[in-house]
Amino acid sequence: MTVSTPTPRPARWRTSLNRQRISGLLWQLLVVGIAIAAVAWLWSNALHNLSVRRISTGFAFLGREAGMPIADSWLAYSPKDPYARAFLVGIVNTLRVAVIGIVLATILGTLVGIARLSSNWLLSRLSAVYVEILRDIPLLLQLLFWYVLMQGLPAVRAAFRPIDGVYLSNRGLVLPSIPIGEANLWVIGAAVLGLIALYFIRRRLIAQQMADGRTRYAWPYALALLVALPAALTWILGASWTVTIPELRGFNFVGGLTLAPEYFALLIALVTYTSAFIAEIVRSGIQAVDKGQWDAAKALGLRRSFILRHIVLPQALRVIIPPMTSQYLNLTKNSSLAVAVGYQDIVSIANTTLNQTGQAIEAIALIMLVFLTISLGISLFMNWYNARIALVER
Repeated sequence: MTVSTPTPRPARWRTSLNRQRISGLLWQLLVVGIAIAAVAWLWSNALHNLSVRRISTGFAFLGREAGMPIADSWLAYSPKDPYARAFLVGIVNTLRVAVIGIVLATILGTLVGIARLSSNWLLSRLSAVYVEILRDIPLLLQLLFWYVLMQGLPAVRAAFRPIDGVYLSNRGLVLPSIPIGEANLWVIGAAVLGLIALYFIRRRLIAQQMADGRTRYAWPYALALLVALPAALTWILGASWTVTIPELRGFNFVGGLTLAPEYFALLIALVTYTSAFIAEIVRSGIQAVDKGQWDAAKALGLRRSFILRHIVLPQALRVIIPPMTSQYLNLTKNSSLAVAVGYQDIVSIANTTLNQTGQAIEAIALIMLVFLTISLGISLFMNWYNARIALVER
């Protein structure tokens, strides 16, 4: 039996390949060098022009007194606080819009996307009209529409009261709330850590069950980590979970949680606008699942709602997640339009700081850093989740 040996590649081919690699590396180094030189020239030119005009540079201004009022804030703030505190309030205000907006837009967009595929003609047509109208109207125009609509609501004394404890007026939306103190934060933190620990415990129990076939239950751990531990901390720290109901006293409401009209209008505009795009993503993702999946599940006698939740949507997520990430990033960046209605997010506070201190480069750099950090955080989380649900080929 004759064994054939592979013919070695000629040395000329190897030399040509090495030349291609070296040439490619040199071109990459050249491009990087040009980019660094351009940035260095722009930076030195900016510093020179600032020094000529006797404009100070650096971030030392963050320690000075801000002197600007911030009407809507979840953090304690006064105009005597430094600019660093004002920027922190702006970051929290931006996150209030971005995080809550992403959650609400995902829920609303998913429902509208499913409704577009409904067998009910009226429901599917209404969903299509919702999507087409909101996608075709500029977001800024929608934002101004909702803000003007909020300003046209009745005064506090004649506020709408759809249900007990909820008021809607030109002062915004007032809801019942639970005052969150330091003790409450400790309890919430313990519950979050317990939820994370339960996730890893459940994974370990599933792995053990797959190894020996013995059934193991996670509910005792869930009861201990999510019920017993927070309850014990609540008793030890004396945390109060009493719900405060807003009451009308004089010309304003006392108690409860007030969503300012600027924030409420911005949130509604971002949620409705983004949900229209998410609805189309969800619809296309569901339609990407092979029709045979529906037919096979129906042959087993499964309900349509069960098929959608447990068979179709888990497969559609592999198509939905990548474009959904782009919509989350768009919603976060579009929150910078808050300046149009006077909501004081990071962009609005940075603009005020710029006008007061003249630190234009630093203020804009902080805005860029904040949005870059938030966007990278969203991208990393969504990429991690997309990798977890991706099909693994063997």
